[in-house]
Amino acid sequence: MKFFRRIRQKLIDEKKLRNYLLYAVGEIILVVIGILIALAINNGQQKRILEKKEQTYLKGLRAEFKTSKLKLAELIGVNRNNYEGGKKIIGHFSADTVAITEKQFSELLFNSFVSDISFNPNNSLLNEMLNSGSLKDLSNPELRIDLTNWISTLDDIGKQENELALQREKVLDMFRNEENSIRTIFELARVNAALELPQGNKVSSNLHLLNSKEFENNILTFILTAYATENAHYIPLMENLNAILELLEAEIKE
Repeated sequence: MKFFRRIRQKLIDEKKLRNYLLYAVGEIILVVIGILIALAINNGQQKRILEKKEQTYLKGLRAEFKTSKLKLAELIGVNRNNYEGGKKIIGHFSADTVAITEKQFSELLFNSFVSDISFNPNNSLLNEMLNSGSLKDLSNPELRIDLTNWISTLDDIGKQENELALQREKVLDMFRNEENSIRTIFELARVNAALELPQGNKVSSNLHLLNSKEFENNILTFILTAYATENAHYIPLMENLNAILELLEAEIKE
């Protein structure tokens, strides 16, 4: 800097105004170039930091959605088992079908209605990103939109699952009276042994339910709701999940 000041002072002393002006312009250009180089270096560093941050988010989201996919696939299987069991029960309302034993009926009832249905995806990181505004750090706009829509879709899924739970409860409520016996189901489906419950004095039959129009209606409504849950909600949700995983894989740099 002292060198440049000496040159500047020399030009002023020699009254070479034109040369001084050229020198001054050149000095300004050098300063601007230096600033631009510094900015470029800083921008490059910031870009690398943002890219590293984005990759961390992408890999975390991929892990979450892979876990959610396993959960959803398992839930689809459980729900399908439930309504397929209900269909078997409905088959025994027809007079021309083979008679079912009390034990078979109890096992069908237990296997079809023991499991509640509720999708619980892994959304910890996604929720954190949404709450902190970090979703904007993802450079792919399509991915940002799909991740935002994922949360709203889950709200719709929850409403459908609540309706399914209501229809399931209507079937179970028929065993909360004097006419029907949950204990019979527990004993013949071997639930008593697993829970170490004492054996009852006698087994009350539930087979008369196969002549109940109310029971038949409740089972049919449950089957319909469970089937709709799978085909109108879970299957499209799985397609959305796979699409998000594909976008994540495309953006991740291993």
